[in-house]
Amino acid sequence: MGGGHSMHDHGTAGGGLPAQVLTLLVLAAVGVGYLLLVRRALRRNAALGWSRARSAAFLAGLALLALALLPPLAPAAHTDFRAHMAQHMLVGMHAPLALVLSAPVTLLLRTLPAQGARRLVAVVRGRCARVLVHPAVALLLSTGTLGLLYFTPLYDTAMRHPAGHWLLHVHFLLSGCLFAHVMAGPDPAPDRPGVRARLVYLGGAVAAHALIAQAMYGGFFVHVHAPVGQVQQGAEIMYYGGDIAELLLAAALVATWRPERRTRAGREALRAAV
Repeated sequence: MGGGHSMHDHGTAGGGLPAQVLTLLVLAAVGVGYLLLVRRALRRNAALGWSRARSAAFLAGLALLALALLPPLAPAAHTDFRAHMAQHMLVGMHAPLALVLSAPVTLLLRTLPAQGARRLVAVVRGRCARVLVHPAVALLLSTGTLGLLYFTPLYDTAMRHPAGHWLLHVHFLLSGCLFAHVMAGPDPAPDRPGVRARLVYLGGAVAAHALIAQAMYGGFFVHVHAPVGQVQQGAEIMYYGGDIAELLLAAALVATWRPERRTRAGREALRAAV
């Protein structure tokens, strides 16, 4: 942890106007695409309907990503560790929960042609998916990698290259979506453990986040080239921002307390697709 040093100055590594416009266009296109799929699903089977809350969750997730990936936060994240940590909280924890609650896989199963739906079902039921949706694997990928990032030279190395920073975003987003899906996702997930077991893993995530944040605040093992004050405030953002996200995730998880009904709904969604 560097005393009076600043984080790496990227100049235009924050993206510049073309990258910002591209980011905004991609997020807008994804949002429009989701709403078009909802319209197609309602045309195919109006009786099944589609929850407006799911659509709102998806758009909220995209809005959180826009907040993280566009100015003023995105450029600041390259020179201020506090902004980086706020960005990480949004991309890796808050946006994924909203996106997962929008049930994108279920929406695809209802709108894809029969052959495409069968392929998607095969992926969901495949060996790779079964490994990834194990809570221990999801916990390791989403939370366990934080220690690797901040307690080794990996963070400073990634921050020296714009591509490295974007790879971090992709990892945070995908691993965050995976963990949220395993814990409380409405989409079908074969071999998902019961609610009580998932609460235990969620407790493990809470404890791991707290330990990493406290170690970072105390300067133990931290390998981040930034002023001490920034690192400590970044640790506080991780601590409290993570708590908020995990409380929201716990609330979503408790809402699925009837696992037999959730499992039956998942089986019916898979059967309908085939």
